[in-house]
Amino acid sequence: MTDYAFYMTVYLGDSIPQEDFDRLAKRAEEQIARYKRIYRVDAPDANSENMAICAMADALYYFETAQNGGIVTSSSIGSVSSSQKTDAIDISPKAQAAELYRCACQYLDIYRGCSLC
Repeated sequence: MTDYAFYMTVYLGDSIPQEDFDRLAKRAEEQIARYKRIYRVDAPDANSENMAICAMADALYYFETAQNGGIVTSSSIGSVSSSQKTDAIDISPKAQAAELYRCACQYLDIYRGCSLC
């Protein structure tokens, strides 16, 4: 299993708190295992799968934060305030599945086509 030290030092991630990382990495690993069952998945180099897990964990954390209303659209410090209009974020299961697949494909070679008979 990919650990938090790898996430911080090799992947250079900084979004996920340490207490949430193992749970999200486990979900990402389960999704990659699913891809391996139904597609041909190759890791081009030694860290590819761990990098994919980190990217997918980042996406899962983002979706969880969005679902819980944690994305900041305005802030204020003292008498200064700032707000930004953000477009609606698609957090549907279909959008999440597409984003997880995109994250995995950044680091893994996933072949979804037909094999030659």
